[in-house]
Amino acid sequence: MMDDKRILRLRVNLVYGLLVVFALAIVFHLFRIQLVEGAKWRAEAGKVATAIRTVLPDRGHIYSDDGRLLATSVPQYDVRMDMRADGLTDALFDEHLDSLALCLSQLFMDRSPAEYKRDLLVARGRGERYHLVKRDVDHDQLKVLRSFPLYRLGRTKAGLVIEKRTVRMHPFGRLAARTVGYVLKDSTAIGLEGGYDQWLKGVTGHRLERRLSGGAWMPVDDEGAQDPVPGSDIHTTIDINLQDLTDHALEENLRKNRAHHGCAIVMETATGYIRAISNLTLQGDSTYAEDLNYAVGFATEPGSTFKTASLMVAFEDGLAKPTDRWDTKGGKVRFYNRIMSDSHDGGFGVIDLHRALEVSSNTAISQAIVKAYGKQPERFVEGLRRLGLDRPLGVRIPGEAMPTLRGPEDKKHWSGVSLPWMSIGYEVSLTPLQVLTYYNGIANDGRIIQPQFVSRITRAGKEVERFEPVVLNERMCSPVTLAEIRSMLEGVVDTGTATNLQAAHFRIAGKTGTAQIASGAGGYKTNGVTYQASFVGYFPADAPKYTCIVVVSAPSSGVYYGNRVAGPIFTEIANKIYSNRLELQTGLANLAPADARTPVSYGGHAGDLRTAMQGLGITAVQDGDGEWVNTTAADSAVLLTPRAIPGDLQGMVPNVVGMGLKDALYILENRGLRVQVVGAGMVKRQSLRPGERYQRGNTIILELTT
Repeated sequence: MMDDKRILRLRVNLVYGLLVVFALAIVFHLFRIQLVEGAKWRAEAGKVATAIRTVLPDRGHIYSDDGRLLATSVPQYDVRMDMRADGLTDALFDEHLDSLALCLSQLFMDRSPAEYKRDLLVARGRGERYHLVKRDVDHDQLKVLRSFPLYRLGRTKAGLVIEKRTVRMHPFGRLAARTVGYVLKDSTAIGLEGGYDQWLKGVTGHRLERRLSGGAWMPVDDEGAQDPVPGSDIHTTIDINLQDLTDHALEENLRKNRAHHGCAIVMETATGYIRAISNLTLQGDSTYAEDLNYAVGFATEPGSTFKTASLMVAFEDGLAKPTDRWDTKGGKVRFYNRIMSDSHDGGFGVIDLHRALEVSSNTAISQAIVKAYGKQPERFVEGLRRLGLDRPLGVRIPGEAMPTLRGPEDKKHWSGVSLPWMSIGYEVSLTPLQVLTYYNGIANDGRIIQPQFVSRITRAGKEVERFEPVVLNERMCSPVTLAEIRSMLEGVVDTGTATNLQAAHFRIAGKTGTAQIASGAGGYKTNGVTYQASFVGYFPADAPKYTCIVVVSAPSSGVYYGNRVAGPIFTEIANKIYSNRLELQTGLANLAPADARTPVSYGGHAGDLRTAMQGLGITAVQDGDGEWVNTTAADSAVLLTPRAIPGDLQGMVPNVVGMGLKDALYILENRGLRVQVVGAGMVKRQSLRPGERYQRGNTIILELTT
């Protein structure tokens, strides 16, 4: 019995001793942590609870050409309260609580005064350091809020914490919104926001902040803080008035044709400045929105608009001439295992290349290119590459699509039908902006200019950088070839596939395009084939001021030809620009001093024109032979280029558009046609289509310029 008591006492003493030792160990460690390592752990705690945090600057503004805001940073604020602020006593809080709750309710009108009062009381009871009063407060609301009871006493007594951030706004809504761009949540910027981010983003600042429970951060004080530096402003070339009318015309016609998407671009011919650019996509709710930049980021097969480049290369290489005649063979020509067809049933008979481009004959142009380059296709591809059609434009908008222009060296994709199909705009791909740039070179006397979206950059109202026009190719082809191509493009509108686009007070030159879009691996033979209609051109044709392209994809109203779908959009844009631009109506003819320009004259009989020019002391240069010619006013001479007259074939209506009345009457009456004349001056329009069959005695009406 005594042994049991001894054993029990020993166990109790052992447990007691262990507890004493454990207590001493705790005291020892507390002493060491508090006195010996105190400085170290206090520093670590400070690092966890506080940190130097980045403060983002305001992004620079983006302006239109006339100084109106396209994108700007608008401040928004979160209003919070530090319920444990040093000066916020219980007496002060209770004194102003009711009136503060009433003011907050009246300002924001989202909750009753009683609800605001309850939330503030609960936050005060919990001792919240970063209580959210209201999110997304604008600047005007903040000014009113600072005058409220309690808040007017300042941060120390009221515990008022204002947290500022900026939101990017587009004052003009969707107008050019995809081109102007935006900044994503991960700071990735697209459009001009991304291309000019180095100027727009500014310099970040920093400040000391304390981390609170829940992971929120609260500014501690302003001592040692570095304020952010706002970004610079960029001034675009966008004309907001032209942008508005372009956007409206595009949407109206997309709806009319029930198209999935489309784009339209207006470029200033001499400078390459983009004055308007619209990209619209059909949404699920049947509205159209700017969500994808088709003009810059999507390369597709251009179709017939590419034929101009094909003929330019052949003319420049001396392997074809506008007067070369080709039999369209009933509108169907076989190349190896594929049939090339014309859109016109039965073809166009025997026509020259000038007329072939006007009527967009696939068979005539493909035969001409195959004859010229069939044994040396690499020479054709090299000619296209000289025009820059294999390279991106290098515009400062992220995501420009690479063009596709393969040659015979690409064994995987080149075949026996590549050359003829490439000649009419298939097996190649270009963006609408790349096609527009090529045609702008034609309008700009052969100088290819890089498209430009921004003209200058300013900071605090002072210009810090200016972007002048950039020439990509000083001379795309010879003056003679250029004159021939321009005459053909004018013919497209005067008597070709785009006669429905003729304007009342000025001439348009351009090219229609209708492309069948391949459906992935199914190619062109699937049931889901879609079409792309386009028109690209410039105006006024005799002294180009603007170049424009319109592309409409997947129209579903049963009409898909370029002249019927895209052409009316082009015409509406051109007419509205003309009516709103006084210089196009009064001063366009005076772009250069009168004594430095050769006169503009009608086309007509070559011998008569040479005699008249000689008598006036004007140099006339004729390219090739031919009784009838077109005239082009160059810098130092009038160029005479052969003019194809379809009526040279028996029973076909001649083309007399662009001629004077005397020569037109001579040609038509000698072929047995009865002529009625409306107006005076140059022949602007003829009632019988050139190349059509007629019978002697038929009446043709000539509409003259005035």
